[in-house]
Amino acid sequence: MELYSQILLIFPVLLVLITLAAYGSYAERRVAAAFQQRVGPNRVGPFGLLQPLADVLKLMIKEDVTPANADKLLHFLSPIISVATAMIMFGVIPLAKFGDSFLVISDVNIGILYLLGVTSVSVYGITLAGWASNGKYSLLGGLRASAQMISYELPLGLAVVSVIILTNARMPMGSDFLSVTSIVEAQRGAWNLFINPLGFIIFYICVLAESARTPFDLVEAEQELVGGFHTEYSSLKFGMFMVVEFLHLVIPPAIITTVFLGGYLGPFEGALGVAQWGNTAQILWGLGWFLTKTFTIAFTFMWIRWTLPRFKYNQLMDLGWKRLLPLALINLVVVAIGAAIYVFQTAG
Repeated sequence: MELYSQILLIFPVLLVLITLAAYGSYAERRVAAAFQQRVGPNRVGPFGLLQPLADVLKLMIKEDVTPANADKLLHFLSPIISVATAMIMFGVIPLAKFGDSFLVISDVNIGILYLLGVTSVSVYGITLAGWASNGKYSLLGGLRASAQMISYELPLGLAVVSVIILTNARMPMGSDFLSVTSIVEAQRGAWNLFINPLGFIIFYICVLAESARTPFDLVEAEQELVGGFHTEYSSLKFGMFMVVEFLHLVIPPAIITTVFLGGYLGPFEGALGVAQWGNTAQILWGLGWFLTKTFTIAFTFMWIRWTLPRFKYNQLMDLGWKRLLPLALINLVVVAIGAAIYVFQTAG
């Protein structure tokens, strides 16, 4: 894609992300209601579809309160950092392929490293929010976020390395195997889910933990920390944290889809001759499959939230350090050996 096309793509992508975040809250409340045999939002607009707009309006007219002893600058910047880091992750995710081009904001040659870097930085918004509020419950929530990120970043990174090894083995010599588009294209023969199932399970759990969703929501455990890191937030600043929470219903599933489920790739593309279709048809095909997979993973996130109880803190740490990290190391060694055998046989 040309540079001006990439710049123009930013605005519709941001608009869609904000809309999906708003209606992610609606979808989650309806799914929760179905699981708990109640109704859910159904009063504001047909089927309650205008409820997210009503929630935004309510937050806009609420009083913005900042604690007297808070660090006012960081208290203001923390939700902005959280929203910004959540959104910029979408910049390297390819949504579709048409001809020899990709529907992506920026196809950088180290895209997967970019994703890992932004994921690591995203915890700063929550941690700074807890510290800047100058309250014990907020601070504990922020500290828990840091500990949780450190615990699950390692197995997540090892799962990604296993995918990079597979991509390097399956792509032609000289390909940018750290590019996110290369990771998707390498899955044309078979998704990484089927070649690297243990890596998928580890990656899925770690992404869920990094998103701080139940059962990993210890950063805002209301029974222990009142509201956790956002206890001292109100009005639009609180609303921005809610936007991040529901962006975590879209962006992490999109990353899982891209890395392990073939991204925009659909079934029987060779038999259907998708490569010979027009650009518009190819974009609709790829975008349709990408969204279908992403929303399916998002539904599993909601399913888990309303099924499993929250972990205790020691259980959270044990799972990350004593279970997932050793499994991720073992999986990496097995994948590396398998990839080496595959390359040797292919070369021979």
